[in-house]
Amino acid sequence: MNRKKKISNIWNKKLKKAKAHMNPKANNNKPKYISKADRAKMEAEAAAAESATENTQTSDA
Repeated sequence: MNRKKKISNIWNKKLKKAKAHMNPKANNNKPKYISKADRAKMEAEAAAAESATENTQTSDA
């Protein structure tokens, strides 16, 4: 019985892995990874854009 159970567990693990590989979006709830350098770059660009809009609003007034 132990040998049969062990074989079926191995089979089920392989099957589960294959199904996950065939349909990756179904069980992927994590957002896409963005590196620390890219996050800093995006924040700098956002801050620059925000300051540019503030400068245009103050110069128009």
